[in-house]
Amino acid sequence: MHNPIHRPEVNVPQPPKGRGSAHAIAHRFMQAQREAVDDGWQPCEGEGESLSAGAAVPTQWRWEVARSALTRNRSPDVPFEFSLNPYRGCEHGCAYCFARPTHAYLDLSPGLDFETRLVAKRNIAELLCAELSRPRYQPAALALGTVTDAYQPLERRLGLTRACLQVLLQARHPVALVTRGAVLERDLDLWAALAHMGLAVVYVTITTLDKEVARCLEPRAPTPARRLALIAALAEAGVPVGVSLSPQIPFLTNDLEQVLEAAAQAGARRAFCIPLRLPWEVAPLFKEWLQHHAPLQAERILARVRDLHGGRDNDPRFGWRMRGQGIWAELLHQRFHAACRRFGYSTREERAAMPLTLFRPPLQAGQAQLF
Repeated sequence: MHNPIHRPEVNVPQPPKGRGSAHAIAHRFMQAQREAVDDGWQPCEGEGESLSAGAAVPTQWRWEVARSALTRNRSPDVPFEFSLNPYRGCEHGCAYCFARPTHAYLDLSPGLDFETRLVAKRNIAELLCAELSRPRYQPAALALGTVTDAYQPLERRLGLTRACLQVLLQARHPVALVTRGAVLERDLDLWAALAHMGLAVVYVTITTLDKEVARCLEPRAPTPARRLALIAALAEAGVPVGVSLSPQIPFLTNDLEQVLEAAAQAGARRAFCIPLRLPWEVAPLFKEWLQHHAPLQAERILARVRDLHGGRDNDPRFGWRMRGQGIWAELLHQRFHAACRRFGYSTREERAAMPLTLFRPPLQAGQAQLF
């Protein structure tokens, strides 16, 4: 397989070791902007190594007392009504992540802060239990981890996602998940119990099988081989499992058919893919990433992304933003569906079809169960 990753021949910022962003880019709400200028001075004593030299940056996290657990979806582009996110930010550090701009609401950078300064919602499971127990609550399609990976490395230590799953299992509430995190294997007991009632589906994201490309694109996510093993473990446990090939990056993730074939052999039976889009601060961050990792193809890749979105880095309109438009979008979808037919995938949306009639309000702390 041709490897599109090249070392830069121009002077561009180098991401810190194991990170997807080179620096803490200013977010769109900041009124003051700062620009680094080389004036010839060396770093002052005690300042440490410049980030542009590739120094490691540690992950920090803090607790947050959340005010709500469920967020209602208003977009017709996604097949769920509620989303549940135990964390803010994501240590996986995927260079292309569409959720990066959400960190701006915390007055933090969508760049390096998004992957190094995380927020954990201390009371998320208790809030979820209370919200599902409200007399007027009506069960609906629920997606877990829509703007964060619910199984990022911090979950191994804190267990917030597992606590939420326990509430959903007690309530017999349907749930769908998209993840890259192998930490999920710890919770196979809960996913299998939900799946036994037809209340669970999991998609594992594999953008490419190329280890070097994946390491640069998704620096702290498990390797492609490890994610294939996760698919196999889910399938063996009886959990309906699919593969997400999102985002598809023109000329960079070129092995769509190989990913679908490998995932099918591991046990995946569902699939979807979305072309790369670059909203808000993601655009300059990804362009900088390209200049460092694939400078010879950067303009070609960005030109095709703009072709997919009507001449823009991102078309925010409902109905277009997650599908793309024009001949290249149509060719991508034809190629994807042809490969799905070849390898026996379903591209129907099963998440919305999970039963809602099994739901029962969960028991809150202090309540007694009569039967």
